[in-house]
Amino acid sequence: MTGELRAVLFDSGGVLIRPVGGRWNPRVDFEETILRHDPTVTPDRFAAAIAAGEDFFAASPSTPDYDDYHRVLLRHLGLERTPRLLAELSRELPVPSLLELYQDVPATLEELKRRGVRMAVVSDAWPGLAEAHDELGLGGYFEAYAISAVLGCRKPDPRMYRHASEALGLRAGECVFVDDDPELVAAAIELGYAGRALCRDGVAGPGVPTITALPEILDLFLS
Repeated sequence: MTGELRAVLFDSGGVLIRPVGGRWNPRVDFEETILRHDPTVTPDRFAAAIAAGEDFFAASPSTPDYDDYHRVLLRHLGLERTPRLLAELSRELPVPSLLELYQDVPATLEELKRRGVRMAVVSDAWPGLAEAHDELGLGGYFEAYAISAVLGCRKPDPRMYRHASEALGLRAGECVFVDDDPELVAAAIELGYAGRALCRDGVAGPGVPTITALPEILDLFLS
């Protein structure tokens, strides 16, 4: 490995996985579920409700409870927030019907593991992310998870980054943090971590080191 780097702290969404259908929240079956209860809901009403949900996320200090998020959407749709409907909106579905890996992820993680690089995840997500990763074939790669809904804070709160590096027993300077949001990478760098903004669209992140494909992270570690 080059320098002192011994580990990679990965963001999840936008780095390792992406949502089927291209939208994180609400999940891909939201409109279908709502229309079974009220076929009169229009695309404009859906758009307004989803925007309200985004505002709710932005105002939350941590990733909110999923039912609370759905209550916001239902209120803006003018639908009764019944336990039955809330349960239907969050019912379990096979993870591969909701999430998929980026194509370059499996080979990159396997090569990092072969090189002895330790790995953890730092993600603004709900509980259950580790289990979702397992279902997508990522089990066994990550030694620790820092999940916002569990820790009660979101990036760029220093507790998110430190939870992962401390779980590995490593100093900040021994870890490189990879995220698709350059501002969150910049925050990690300020805390003493190395950082790389993953910009898959090829547009460099302002003021931070950038990679355009995940395998480029391998350049930081000796083969």
